[in-house]
Amino acid sequence: MSSEAPGPQERAEQSAAEYRIEDLAHHSGATVRTIRAYQDRGLLPRPERRGRANVYTDTHLSRLRQIADLLDRGYTLASIKELLEAWDAGRGLGGVLGLVAEVDGPWTDERAGRITRAELDERFGGEPDEAAVRDALDLGVLERVPGKDDEFLVPSPQELAVAAELHAAGVPLSAISGHLRELRGHVEHIAARFLEFTTEHVFARYLGPQPPTDTEAAEAASLVRRLRPLAQQSVDAELARAMRMFATRHLHRHLAEGPAVEVADEQQSVAIPVETMRAVRRLVGLEHVSAFIAAAAEREVQTRTLDALTSNPSNTPTVDQKGDLA
Repeated sequence: MSSEAPGPQERAEQSAAEYRIEDLAHHSGATVRTIRAYQDRGLLPRPERRGRANVYTDTHLSRLRQIADLLDRGYTLASIKELLEAWDAGRGLGGVLGLVAEVDGPWTDERAGRITRAELDERFGGEPDEAAVRDALDLGVLERVPGKDDEFLVPSPQELAVAAELHAAGVPLSAISGHLRELRGHVEHIAARFLEFTTEHVFARYLGPQPPTDTEAAEAASLVRRLRPLAQQSVDAELARAMRMFATRHLHRHLAEGPAVEVADEQQSVAIPVETMRAVRRLVGLEHVSAFIAAAAEREVQTRTLDALTSNPSNTPTVDQKGDLA
């Protein structure tokens, strides 16, 4: 058996697997304070104590990188702790992370593009418009390229092309930005409702108190892949139907000799903020949401009608000396 001391390379490999807390912070990107907080919360194993020094290893570095990755994916520290406990118990994170990657992946086949400032100005009439560029950056239609002031990333070239066509047709850029903000609110409501619908009827069985097994997570990821295009297909079909219906009405109204006749008792869809819908569901339950909103609207109409009547003296009945209504 050889008793030779380890060579320089072997000593480097051994020392590379051990870190002081400052070194661990440097390699992981976390702060010393964060590392200690993770230890206190049970997210990170305690270091080995050697004399007066705490010694960390690659296990701690790997765990810090796992935590950072899960935080980037939107997990809370509480849920990360559950996932890591499942990992430590041998259940594995592979399936769960695969499901997260499937959800976090692109929901469109469209590829992002780039455009220079000169090309952007040319597409929108040739005159620079700083306010319009600020609006586009605020809305995420354009993103800055680090280190390049004259070039932008375009997450959705289709969306930018629509804006260019509308502007060429005479729509002011400020109006296009305002319309996009309004449209985005309606679309986010539709997306939230579709997610709630599929969660209730499809994914509820995977959302128990414990993280799903690798098999369950893989099955859920497969369902995400199958259901992903359905939201867009449903919206495309309904948008085409609604556009045809309203465009036809609009054209007939403008071509008709007299004013258009309104259809009595026509049902209308109204966009309600997501937080309001959640509050109503918590209050009355999912099955009573529609009835509650309808009743609330009817009550508001009746209240305003009564207020209007009582505020108009000419409509207020009087009582004569005999007690009869005049």
